[in-house]
Amino acid sequence: MISSFEDRTPQIGPDTYIHPSADVFGDVVLGAGCWIGPGARVRGDYGRIVIGDGTAVEDNVVIHARPDEQTTIGDRVTLGHACIVHNATIHDYAVIGMGAIVSDWSDVGEWAVVAEGAVVRQHQQIPAEHIAVGVPAKLLEKTVSAEYRAEWTRWKETYIDLARRYPTGLKPVG
Repeated sequence: MISSFEDRTPQIGPDTYIHPSADVFGDVVLGAGCWIGPGARVRGDYGRIVIGDGTAVEDNVVIHARPDEQTTIGDRVTLGHACIVHNATIHDYAVIGMGAIVSDWSDVGEWAVVAEGAVVRQHQQIPAEHIAVGVPAKLLEKTVSAEYRAEWTRWKETYIDLARRYPTGLKPVG
């Protein structure tokens, strides 16, 4: 469901798809070509949420912000199934793994990876191209490779393509 909350109305970019079971409401800005999956909750009731172009918000993701603050998610970010992003900044091309938590005032750099199930603590910084794993999240010594970026560039295109296909491809049965 896409809805206003009080005087706050979502702004949705062209070619962005929002699944019927997802909720997007309040002060939310979605860029072009985003894919918002089943069960996702993008809740701009008392904080602002800004999501860049070509970002995939997979099934059951929760995005929220603190009162009068902002959650910012860059271009071509992948938010894996059931992750939580709360009052944080995630830069372009980052990947947040399934079930991960990115907490208040944290910052995830460009092309950084937060592994599945990891917990990025309040105020924690994950530098660009670094990989964070565990609870609490700790940086691995290795960084994101050129091969990884090439593979994930292809995966990111998959969701941009799904955003184009879902409006006519998803049909109720029965």
